[in-house]
Amino acid sequence: MKLGARILKTGIAIVLSLYLGQLLHSPSPIMAGIAAIFAVQPTIYRSYLSIIEQIQGNVIGALLAMFFVLTLSNHLIVIGLAVIIAITLHLKLKLEGTIGLSLVTLVGIMETPGDNFIQFAVVRFSTIMLGVIAAFVVNLVFLPPKYENKLYYKISNTTEEILRWIRLSTRNASDHNLLRNDIDKLKDNIIKIGQLYLMYKEEKNYFKRTDPVKSRKLVLYRQMTYTTKKALDTLKRLHRFENELHALPEEFQQSIQTQLDCIVNHHEQLMLRFIGKIRQQAVIEEGAFCLDRKELFDLFISRKEAANESGEMHFYHTMQIVASIIDYGEQVEHLEKLITTFQSYHQGVNEISIEEESLQ
Repeated sequence: MKLGARILKTGIAIVLSLYLGQLLHSPSPIMAGIAAIFAVQPTIYRSYLSIIEQIQGNVIGALLAMFFVLTLSNHLIVIGLAVIIAITLHLKLKLEGTIGLSLVTLVGIMETPGDNFIQFAVVRFSTIMLGVIAAFVVNLVFLPPKYENKLYYKISNTTEEILRWIRLSTRNASDHNLLRNDIDKLKDNIIKIGQLYLMYKEEKNYFKRTDPVKSRKLVLYRQMTYTTKKALDTLKRLHRFENELHALPEEFQQSIQTQLDCIVNHHEQLMLRFIGKIRQQAVIEEGAFCLDRKELFDLFISRKEAANESGEMHFYHTMQIVASIIDYGEQVEHLEKLITTFQSYHQGVNEISIEEESLQ
């Protein structure tokens, strides 16, 4: 199990908030530590949005606490009523993410009313906000996230696993049950890739001026993700119609295997080319004879005629396999065009490390 950056940042944020609370002689520095737990976010952009929402939510909690204590009391039933109203207001104002910390503020202020209640409420509210600010500073300064690295390697590793299974499936060497379980895991990986892409996209919003390099990278990573999805779709077709595939004539099976091998090899080399581990000309030479799928289509048409004469129903399943292969190949071609365009305009700007990150 790896120690994640967010785990470390949460611990640092708690320590910093407690230290600042003691340094400022807060009567309850533990409240700052609790606030820091709620405020740590996975990205700097989300942390920025969070601190704005937390201020709004905590102001609501503090004002409600002061209102109910001054007009009614701090009876247990009154606290419960205040909590209900606070949650309702947060939902109405679409501040669902701040409900937890706002309720901590509300209950923390209402628990100990005294002669100097207003001063006490202000101090406790300030202490909680100290924790929120400390978490924001930690998220900004310590271990800044490198979502581009995470995104690339997640796409690369998932693609590698899919392509390995495609090679095995076309050679009738895959285990049906193991492949079925792995397909479910690969679907989850695709979802995680989408989440990482969203986080990487959010990290582009620091500056008002749009960075053209990062904008083009967003397009590139979106196509990488889509191409990987198409590879997974092809694998699912091969798995679903496994028996029908291996009942096809040997010549047709060999054509499918050859075309998929070409596309798979081309896809692999494009992923390596993007990070500068393979020269452009090598990819072009490898992929040149793979891009013409006319031979596969002609065999498919001849197979259609034979199937019509024999009344064979497996033809429709074969059509799904061939359509999936053609679609996958087209997406690989489009990915190559995007990488070529990107590298022609921005030579040497891609600084992705070729080593896996130790902090995930």
